[in-house]
Amino acid sequence: MTPFLTRVVHATLAAVALSASASAFAQNAICYNCPPEWADWGTQIKAIKAKTGVTVPPDNKNSGQSLAQMVAEKASPVADVAYLGVTFAIQAQKEGVTAPYKPAAWADIPDGLKDPQGNWFTIHSGTMGFMVNVDALKGKPVPQSWADLLKPDYKGLIGYLDPASAFVGYVGAVAANQARGGTLDDFAPGIAYFKALQKNEPIVPKQTAYARVLSGEIAILLDYDFNAYRAKYKDKANVQFVIPAEGTLVVPYVMSKVANAPHGDNANKVLDFVLSDEGQALWANAYLRPVRASAMPKDVQARFLPATEYARAKSVDYGKMAAVQKAFSDRYLSDVR
Repeated sequence: MTPFLTRVVHATLAAVALSASASAFAQNAICYNCPPEWADWGTQIKAIKAKTGVTVPPDNKNSGQSLAQMVAEKASPVADVAYLGVTFAIQAQKEGVTAPYKPAAWADIPDGLKDPQGNWFTIHSGTMGFMVNVDALKGKPVPQSWADLLKPDYKGLIGYLDPASAFVGYVGAVAANQARGGTLDDFAPGIAYFKALQKNEPIVPKQTAYARVLSGEIAILLDYDFNAYRAKYKDKANVQFVIPAEGTLVVPYVMSKVANAPHGDNANKVLDFVLSDEGQALWANAYLRPVRASAMPKDVQARFLPATEYARAKSVDYGKMAAVQKAFSDRYLSDVR
């Protein structure tokens, strides 16, 4: 082969490879905060690929980190969709980094669990409580209340995600604050609680700590029911979920389309799928409460704690919860950490 022909062949192969790479990338939808170990996103991501052909790369950010990056990238977005705790989604809308989109099952989402214009909408909800690795307690009783966690017996055994960064951490703080007599206008009881909890030397990661509970590194984690049930029924760990005696919080998790998403059509496909019958059934099988109630199978519901226990889980004004989040975070950072 002549040098000229060799150059032509190489150039052609390079062009083909580049075209294939561009085509593959074009089938991506970048989702911020879609960790495979959290809420069984791993299974959902595989199903999205199988059903729509769209690849969603795993992403281990938390809600706060996702929002910060969306704002930083506002002029040139990288993400197409985001999965966020509801308060962060409300903030994202105010920052102008979300785009209205009403997915195929929009009408099935109850009012109050979606932005009327479609800037965010609930896909499932979770209830805050204690995810307890019973074996890691080494004979100590399973705590049943927020007050129990302050006992010296649990020193070094407790974990909670950073309330100033992760949505689940903020939910835990709001739940503890409400249980100790506080309100969304008064976080003093919650701040006092977390200051007292420091005596037990809690572990405070920024990202999901599911694996650290299964390994026994963290024996008691402030976390959602769905992670505890997944550990118990799917991973066969000796894990219990406790709804604390003084009460707790139930909160929605939502998704948003990113404003000026680079792969807008793929983003729409992802958002349509997570609210489809198949997508909602996958959430239910991961022990999340799907926003479309009809998607919850009876055999899965039977594995949840009784309704009498869930009666202690309350909702709050999520808009107000979002509005006071920054002030709480600042106070937590100055007074507790």
